[in-house]
Amino acid sequence: MLLEALYHVPRDKWAYAYDTETIHLRVRTKKDDVDCVVALTGDKYDWEHTYFEVMMEKAATDDCFDYWECAVRPKYKRLCYTFRLSTGPESIYLLDNGTRYECPPPPIHYFEFPYIHEIDLFKVPAWAKEAVFYQIMPDRFAKGNPSIDPDGTEPWGGIPKLDNFFGGDLQGVLDHLDDLLELGINAIYFTPVFVSPSNHKYDIVDYKRVDPHFGDNALLKRLVEECHSKGIRVMLDAVFNHCSDKFPPFEDVLKNGENSEYRDWFHINSFPAEVVEGIPTYDTFGFFSNMPKFNTANSEVKNYLLEVAEYWIREIKVDGWRLDVANEVDHHFWRDFRKVVKSANPDAYIVGEVWSDSLTWLLGDQFDSVMNYPFSGTVLEFFNGGISSGTFGNRIGALLMRYPQQTNEVVFNLLSSHDTPRLLTCLGEDKRRLKLAVVFLFTFMGTPCIYYGDEMGLTGYEDPDCRKCMEWNPDKQDRELYDFYRIMIALRKKNNALREGRFRILQAYDDDSCIVYERADEVIHFTIWMNNTPEPRTLSHPMETDDWQDSLTGEPVIPQDGIMNIPLDPYGYRILCRTL
Repeated sequence: MLLEALYHVPRDKWAYAYDTETIHLRVRTKKDDVDCVVALTGDKYDWEHTYFEVMMEKAATDDCFDYWECAVRPKYKRLCYTFRLSTGPESIYLLDNGTRYECPPPPIHYFEFPYIHEIDLFKVPAWAKEAVFYQIMPDRFAKGNPSIDPDGTEPWGGIPKLDNFFGGDLQGVLDHLDDLLELGINAIYFTPVFVSPSNHKYDIVDYKRVDPHFGDNALLKRLVEECHSKGIRVMLDAVFNHCSDKFPPFEDVLKNGENSEYRDWFHINSFPAEVVEGIPTYDTFGFFSNMPKFNTANSEVKNYLLEVAEYWIREIKVDGWRLDVANEVDHHFWRDFRKVVKSANPDAYIVGEVWSDSLTWLLGDQFDSVMNYPFSGTVLEFFNGGISSGTFGNRIGALLMRYPQQTNEVVFNLLSSHDTPRLLTCLGEDKRRLKLAVVFLFTFMGTPCIYYGDEMGLTGYEDPDCRKCMEWNPDKQDRELYDFYRIMIALRKKNNALREGRFRILQAYDDDSCIVYERADEVIHFTIWMNNTPEPRTLSHPMETDDWQDSLTGEPVIPQDGIMNIPLDPYGYRILCRTL
């Protein structure tokens, strides 16, 4: 065994309380280097009567390492433990102070999980596990009240530009809620709805008022109430990293400079606040001078923004916040943000926009989830033919090992958004590839999100092309694609195994793009078969039972001599299941 590859620490994603009675343990070993790992566990105050061994499962693999995992239910909510790793006749013990070939008597040098404190438990909203989100940009989704259109509103369906408007509003969303219900949606994520001069509203002027071109606060409240009556949750977009240069406190800084009472609300590097040779003298989002960055360490700023966060949760009854540019705001602010929001609604869902490894924010004191762009990048690369199924499986395994299980169950998985090209465009406008990617989205762990119009076949490159108007003309909608989305959403919502069940790669190749994987819980076992190649293929895998059926048609699918053989069309898939 390569001892340098062994890794475990008694915290974070390696040892954590999943619920009030269960501790999850993980350990890392060199890839294909260890045959089995056993957790030796007990209570440090009564080892003799509480000792038991737990066989760990190889839960994931990446390019370099294997990851082993087990769940332990200690008798007294505390745990003392070590690991025995074996390869052939060789065994070694991994302890808190290193490795040994002989196991010392407990508890000295053993790892410890001192106690499962319920107050420290990372609890995520249970409803987010059941959610299928739909992302809406209000200006581009539906026009419901033309009388409130901005000046210069262009005809619906025109070419999107960085600065043009099409008149979509909240009434338009209200008018189409039943369409979302028909699709199967039970949660909506709105990009910002507050007063702003732009079409996207990420440069906010008034955080306490709905933009009048969308409606008003009363209309948003009625929309939320109507959504709730139909079983749909609502998440708003919080832009707390920066504001508009038309935000009144910043206008005061522009006017009064160093004498402004709001000078410390922002990061002013030199006065006057202006743009010098293309670079603002104050910190901004990127280098956009119209988006000055808040100083969220300032108590007045913090109190103002936290009051905003609480108001829309408590008074308008929204169900959560998506946090724009979340990684550029200080952790102290987000810790206080979580306390305020969860106090207003313990079931509120908090999703940060972080485009890379986000464990720092996902330890129970800040966010419930993040926008999982590493997931979308990996999925799109694979179904575009850029990597083999072996590499894909390794990268997906690495993503699963980034976070604790409760985060994996509600991480915000998306394949396109207002910040990326459209899904169909990303996949070369090949619907077969798109369907494979969507099947993976809805059969993988996490909370899936659809970007408005992807289900109808909208295309588009980078912003602003990806922000086209929703297509409501039935003759221009791809209804076959819509029906496919509807079927996949229904399959996921019907089966807990596709939401919380274990995920394992069954078959992947270093030189091929076909893959077989499974999702399973105590009730039902799914296997998903994908031919991500332009040629017909037959995939085979051992199956011990003959009670399988096609999940979408109900047709029995019988293995031959213990081997399941599944013929697939080019870029074809099949989803099988059996009841346990």
